[in-house]
Amino acid sequence: MPKMKSHTGMGKRVRLTGKGKVVAQQAGLRHNLEKKPSTRTRRLTGTVELAKADVKRIKKLLGR
Repeated sequence: MPKMKSHTGMGKRVRLTGKGKVVAQQAGLRHNLEKKPSTRTRRLTGTVELAKADVKRIKKLLGR
């Protein structure tokens, strides 16, 4: 049976930490930034740990 290929698009969007947690950039910082409050854009900076419900699916896409 052929080897599973990892999903390259998902690999560009998320990162695995040393302990196996999945972290990614928060959504909502690409466009229409003028109408969003500065407090909201500051809150959306940085990476966050993804929801537990998504982790199993994402790890499967990454081939982990």
